[in-house]
Amino acid sequence: MGKLVVIEGLDGAGKRTLANGLTEALAAQGRTVAGHAFPRYGVSVHADLVRDGLYGRLGDLSESVYGMAVLYALDRRGAADEIRKDLEEHDVVLLDRYVASSAAYSAARLHQDEHGEFVRWVHELEIERFGLPVPDLQLLLRVPVEVAAERAAKREQADESRARDIYESDGSLQARCGVVYDGLANIGWLSPWQVVDGRSNVNFHSLLEPLFTP
Repeated sequence: MGKLVVIEGLDGAGKRTLANGLTEALAAQGRTVAGHAFPRYGVSVHADLVRDGLYGRLGDLSESVYGMAVLYALDRRGAADEIRKDLEEHDVVLLDRYVASSAAYSAARLHQDEHGEFVRWVHELEIERFGLPVPDLQLLLRVPVEVAAERAAKREQADESRARDIYESDGSLQARCGVVYDGLANIGWLSPWQVVDGRSNVNFHSLLEPLFTP
């Protein structure tokens, strides 16, 4: 059975770059990797509804923290069987965002922390009720909010299709989300976490070592 590894972090933290580096490092070790990114835009109707909500195209549903979280959760539930299959066939399944994203962003929207009611609700819905696979390791790619915002802005300028949504454009929300992410990592929510400094060179092999150490 393969290992389920999740990359979490603020918008613009560099999660895609980290995922690419980890994939290359694993391949160099002779290990097979399957990857998924959430939300699964263009693949899942729930993900496409999420996108509509993030750009204000779902009326007042966009304002509902729980309503948006259910759409995110249904997108992940729709991918659960594929993730399980990949875990049977590959050494590592690497996810760009997962359950902790909803926990962090939605708790931040409600001005709650990692011990709040919303984080408990996400666990009950996605892990207990939906039975989503639990990660073996979660990597928090930590960067200052200002750095993440600058990177997101540059990405937007370079690619019109990646215009910032209402969450990405809210600096206060991003700052609160970063605090919740730190809290989730500190308590080891769902599984062990490692914090990665997104401003320095990453030793990919050292990040992976705990996964394959007996």
